[in-house]
Amino acid sequence: MIMIAHLLFAVALQLCVAYVWGSWGAAAAVASTWAIAREIAQAEYRWIEQHGDGLRANMPWWGGLDYRVWQHLDPWLDWVLPCLVTAAIAVLVSRANKRRAS
Repeated sequence: MIMIAHLLFAVALQLCVAYVWGSWGAAAAVASTWAIAREIAQAEYRWIEQHGDGLRANMPWWGGLDYRVWQHLDPWLDWVLPCLVTAAIAVLVSRANKRRAS
């Protein structure tokens, strides 16, 4: 359920950014960046809990990228799916706009 919420938020963010900037590719990049950054932040919390004795000060700068906190499928899907969907939307809208222009 949370994965679907992340996906819907990324698409909503893409729609808002595309409306303001007029670029679906840039909007997909913004939405993808949000999804990736959010999951890295969540991985940092997992690292602190699993390896840092509950203290943020114990986490190295690379803690959110440590492979040990990315062992389950859920965190991967929480950023991969929004990135794929927003990129697909950008490509489809771009193709549709090119067809309309010609």
